[in-house]
Amino acid sequence: MNKKEKTERRKSRIALTVLYTFVIFCTVALTVLLSGCVLYLLIHMGIILESGDFLSDARHMIIYMGFISMVVASVIAFLTGDMPLKPLARVTARMNQLANGDFSVRFSFGPPIDKYPAIKSLTESFNLMAEELEKTEMLREDFVNNFSHEFKTPIVSIAGFAKLLKRGNLTEKQKLEYLDIIEEESMRLSYMATNVLNLTKVENQSILTDVSTYNLSEQMRSSVLLLENKWMKKKLEFSLEFDEYEIQANEELMKQVWINLIDNAVKFSPEYGLILIRIKDSEEHYEVSVANEGKEIPEESRSRIFQKFYQADESHATEGNGVGLAIVKKVIELHKGKVDVSCSNGIITFKVTLPKVI
Repeated sequence: MNKKEKTERRKSRIALTVLYTFVIFCTVALTVLLSGCVLYLLIHMGIILESGDFLSDARHMIIYMGFISMVVASVIAFLTGDMPLKPLARVTARMNQLANGDFSVRFSFGPPIDKYPAIKSLTESFNLMAEELEKTEMLREDFVNNFSHEFKTPIVSIAGFAKLLKRGNLTEKQKLEYLDIIEEESMRLSYMATNVLNLTKVENQSILTDVSTYNLSEQMRSSVLLLENKWMKKKLEFSLEFDEYEIQANEELMKQVWINLIDNAVKFSPEYGLILIRIKDSEEHYEVSVANEGKEIPEESRSRIFQKFYQADESHATEGNGVGLAIVKKVIELHKGKVDVSCSNGIITFKVTLPKVI
């Protein structure tokens, strides 16, 4: 908490203390005033005055004043007792709406109370939380719809070509072609299922385990080779600009990072394009960049591209389900590193910064 926030909180506490003191003072003053008025009316009407020397008896006067004050105070407390709790009740009601799935809810105390820094911060935080939950829910629904479609398509394709093979009367060339399609669609299904399972795994992981020292450069080369079928189809070229480096990390998790980043570069590269992979060595970190030619990512999408289920390509013309980059971000955070994306002159670059030793 910085100095400015501490000052604002102190001012808020002082303001609330003054407000409560004023309310208590007004309540006491109102109680005494009303008690005096009631007592005056009773005396004036002759209800409590039965003897000429009654007013001289101070003890009776105190008893009457005390009794009337208790009655008046009870009535005031009954009528206004829930007023301080009304804002809390409103917040609770809005939170219950969020808990029940209504993410469109927004909240404001209204003037003049919402001018206090602490109250303003509370309402802004609540509304930001509701807005982010609403966006996440929309992304989740979009993901479910897209994933269901992408998951169903290869299944239908596999079933269709399997039926054709079962019927027979096919040439050897046709059989091989259909088997290749079945194999490709099966791998596509496996890739989608693996990505979703990996995301679930890393999201539930808060401590990095199985850390070892291994050759980072060799891992980058093997990741490129694992995706050879994909980049060969688009006749892409690779430029690997790095020496031999070793790093301390979870080898299996980092392998997912490089495969997802390289696969993403292949997916969005034009045919005959170039993908450039670099490793820069600084004193305490490695900077790994994966750059490809392609359509630039809009500024508004760059801030959300690492959110799960989000896809920058809203037309869904390319394969993907918005999970790969979310895995990348989570794994890099587990390794106490960072990842970001930049675009310049038709080149999209994902840069990963990793500490050499964890």
